[in-house]
Formats: sequence, C-alpha cells, structure tokens
Amino acid sequence: MSKKIAILATDGFEESELKSPKEHLEQQGWTAHIVSPKPGTIKAWAEKDWGQEYEVDKTLDSVSASDYEALVLPGGVINPDQLRTNEKALSFVQDFFTQHKPVAAICHGPQILINADAVKGRKMTSVNSISADLKNAGAVWEDNEVVVDNGLVTSRTPEDLPAFNAKMVEEIKEGKHEDQNL
Repeated sequence: MSKKIAILATDGFEESELKSPKEHLEQQGWTAHIVSPKPGTIKAWAEKDWGQEYEVDKTLDSVSASDYEALVLPGGVINPDQLRTNEKALSFVQDFFTQHKPVAAICHGPQILINADAVKGRKMTSVNSISADLKNAGAVWEDNEVVVDNGLVTSRTPEDLPAFNAKMVEEIKEGKHEDQNL
C-alpha cells in the first residue's frame, strides 16, 4: 500500500540524515515529501561544510499531519535549532502525536520534540550532546543505536542510519499507535 511520509527540514540539516531515510522510504514504494517553512530549496550540512541543495516539496503552510502517515525529523545542528522555535513546525509535529502516527527523529532532531512537548516519559536516544536536554524535559534517555517507544523511533548519529531506517519502516508499516500520548 502506498504511503506518504513528511520529512520536516530547513537549511542546515545533516545531509545523510535526510537523504538516507528519504531513499529508504522511496525504496518501499512510498512518497517522501520534504516539508519546510520556506519554498524553493534548502541547503544541507555535510559533516564539516555546506552540502547539496534539496527541493522543497511542500511548505508548512500547505500541509497538515492528516496528509501523511508518518513524520521524519533529520538532525544537524542548525536545522532543529531553527525548527524548534517555529510555531507552525511545532504544531505540525504535535499533530502527528495527537493523531497517533509514527515519528522518527535522529541525532539533533529530537530537540524539536522537546519544544513540541512530546518527550516526557518516553524512552529515547539522540546524539550525546543533547542527552541532558532530553532528560531535563522528562525523557528516559538510552545510549543505543535505535530506540522505539510506541511509534517514536530515535537514533544517535549517521552511523545508526541502517538501524534507524529499518525501525522507521517497521513502525510506519504498523501504522497508528493508539496509546501514544502527547
């Protein structure tokens, strides 16, 4: 069955953390839209310098969580820092939890979930540098390549992408997780 997944990102996302999940989702025969606050293109960060530009498929103004089966939040340092202060982005993220849909976040991506008030009591992982932020927001942080908590998939770094991608697809195939709380 064909599915549509939103990948929420803006300038400064870690390139591999958008490109690899997007390709993996498309290999399932699914559609993966890059959703961003701004139209046109967004520029990747590729480890130590700016990377490629990626075409934005939809702007936050033109979509809602009900348009998609799941949400992916790539990391990078700049990208989540911008999105976590964007009210439309936070509302979009919160709606996935309200609708009990899978959400996958990697590296610094979970920072957005802190501001969306979606981490309290959840088992999660992330890049180590934001582990204290997640713990302070009430998450139960674990240092594992991938952690799944009732439809929420989190991973640490680009090295964890194979495990992240596999679990993300598994959770999307399972669909809604009715006891998912925000």
